[in-house]
Amino acid sequence: MLQGVETLPLRMKAHVENARIVAAFLRERDEVAWVNYAGLPDSPFRELAKKYLPDGAGAVFTFGLRGGREAGRAFIETLDLWSHLANVGDAKSLVIHPATTTHQQLTEDEMRAGGVTPEMVRLSVGLEDPDDLLWDLERGLRAAAAVAARDTVGAQA
Repeated sequence: MLQGVETLPLRMKAHVENARIVAAFLRERDEVAWVNYAGLPDSPFRELAKKYLPDGAGAVFTFGLRGGREAGRAFIETLDLWSHLANVGDAKSLVIHPATTTHQQLTEDEMRAGGVTPEMVRLSVGLEDPDDLLWDLERGLRAAAAVAARDTVGAQA
């Protein structure tokens, strides 16, 4: 416990910096519909984050994949470095797609009422090398895009 507390400020700097890098990467991707991270320059919560979180906007945030639920499932299943867990705040990077896991028993309306949309993915960014994190996300995004494209073609047929 004491070792964890003693190194927390150092680890949090790395968590926050990695999260900023990951959020900026996702915001630029065509496969991503939106990114909800208060550390981004265009976030409506940026000023509040700067006021209340002067050392950074944290390391947990959500984003939306184009292609919805099935794209989210493909994204998660493709990742190797990110651990598929509902936890947050671990030293390792964690990912979850709530619509197919923690909230799957709810109806679509119940999920939306709770702020969970079919395309939403939650990340808890860890301490790994950011280039490695982005490499793995790139793979997941390609898999999600392939599912979204397949579903679009299938819907048009």
